[in-house]
Amino acid sequence: ALMNVNTRLRELYPDSEELFDIVLMTNNHAQVGVRLINSINHYGTLRLTIERFCMTGGKSPIGYLKAYMTNLYLSKDSEKVTDAIEEGIAAATMFMPEKESDLSSTQLRVAFDGDAVLFSDESEIIVKQHGLDTFFEHEKEFENKPLAQVKKNFHLHATSLIPDNKEITYLLIITQTTSQGPLKCFLEALGKLQRKFYAKNERMSCPIRTFLVTARSAASSGARVLKTLRSWGLEIDEALFLAGAPKGPLLEKIRPHIFFDDQMFHIEGAKELGTISAHVPYGIGQKYNKGKLIEQPKKK
Repeated sequence: ALMNVNTRLRELYPDSEELFDIVLMTNNHAQVGVRLINSINHYGTLRLTIERFCMTGGKSPIGYLKAYMTNLYLSKDSEKVTDAIEEGIAAATMFMPEKESDLSSTQLRVAFDGDAVLFSDESEIIVKQHGLDTFFEHEKEFENKPLAQVKKNFHLHATSLIPDNKEITYLLIITQTTSQGPLKCFLEALGKLQRKFYAKNERMSCPIRTFLVTARSAASSGARVLKTLRSWGLEIDEALFLAGAPKGPLLEKIRPHIFFDDQMFHIEGAKELGTISAHVPYGIGQKYNKGKLIEQPKKK
């Protein structure tokens, strides 16, 4: 499906270089490069084209992601994924289903959870710490305010000399405000490609389709989500509000090529029914499992 998107883009925009580009990143040594290249060339004739490699010889590849202008980093190594998110790169840990699903070869279908994936975990924090009733009240009160304004404080220490060669250390606190989740930038990249098809009157036959699959209720907390996307200038093709129902059966019908969620029990439910899933290790949800706080080991 991804290669079909590139083919269609080349047909509409022969001189454009805005295409999907896959980079194979590995901490293997360059000596294994020939074997990797042979494997890629073999499978590339069937369904995969990879032109760029990054072999770091035992070093983590995370430091190279920005240099490769990475819009999405996928790995089975959760530690590397966490490092990538901390670097501001959209990233997720891959989980493959035991059974294969029949996926579209002509339309790339991508499904996202909302809170702590596209959006920050502002609302998740309220649910976990204060309960659903408070959450519903909060969403109603702030329906017209985009999700969410998260403030992060960075502390810098500076030292200077005063007369008599005495040192004074200053603590500088820099506050950074963000209103997005880790995967927002990837949705933006998909939207940019979608608009290239729309500009050629190809909206109905666009080979990219996006889905919002959220546990939120449409009636009590759905409006704020849609208004947030609108305020960002982003579109979602389908918005599915499940009001707490399992996501796996619906995803089985959607058949996305990949589904992103921040909570492992949703990932596991999707994977069991044949959906390729990607866990986004971000936000307060990482401290909970099925709504219950995970007990942390006591420090000695």
